[in-house]
Amino acid sequence: MEIETQLKEHERIEDLQFKGLRIIQNKNKFCFGTDAVLLSHFAGIRKGDKVVDLGTGTGIIPILLAGRMEEASLIGIEIQSDMAEMANRSIQMNSLEKRVKIFEADLKDAAEKLGKGKFSLVVSNPPYKKAGSGIVNPEDDMAIARHEILCTLDDVLLSASKLLQVGGRLAMVHRPERLLDILMGMRKVHLEPKRIRMVHSQLHKAPILILIEAVSHGKPYLTWMPPLIMYDENNQYTDELREIYHIT
Repeated sequence: MEIETQLKEHERIEDLQFKGLRIIQNKNKFCFGTDAVLLSHFAGIRKGDKVVDLGTGTGIIPILLAGRMEEASLIGIEIQSDMAEMANRSIQMNSLEKRVKIFEADLKDAAEKLGKGKFSLVVSNPPYKKAGSGIVNPEDDMAIARHEILCTLDDVLLSASKLLQVGGRLAMVHRPERLLDILMGMRKVHLEPKRIRMVHSQLHKAPILILIEAVSHGKPYLTWMPPLIMYDENNQYTDELREIYHIT
């Protein structure tokens, strides 16, 4: 049965084209992009996983992960009250309340609120732009999503390290230019990088995104995965991207 959803000004419902899932978005606020979809695929959610999404925004990643694995429980942490409220309405619209919870909270407090060492998977699509890189309005929703205003990369990594059980995984999407910051930051908090995959818009272009997985207290061994190419020479989705987006 389809649940009727009350939309607010500037909101719309988007069909995710995956297992009937839908999401509410506000065109005047930060909307999810390809990075969130790629991360939900890369994370490799497993049966029985207990998952936390740090900085969940619209709730897109928990919703997609819930679609990928029914036998998993998921929590989204979002500091902006309006985004958390909108994400909760999307969870209700998809009848996912029993498996997905959205909490309005600062991700820096997540371990204290949810419990230390209790989760097998943490995911995050954090702000990409380093604190102090450009003039931004610290109260602007878009700026908060893109710049390290309310949290930094190190905040995300430290929170993930506290939440994860030994052997638990962190899956993150970020920008290639921050790779050194990511690797150094991970090892500071006992998160050992295990898998890296570069994402390119086209084969002969520089990477635009990086997908990286780390394991809590893991042994050093890093695997470079083949690059993910988004568009072919005709500027059409590649077969792999079509598969990730469930395009037939």
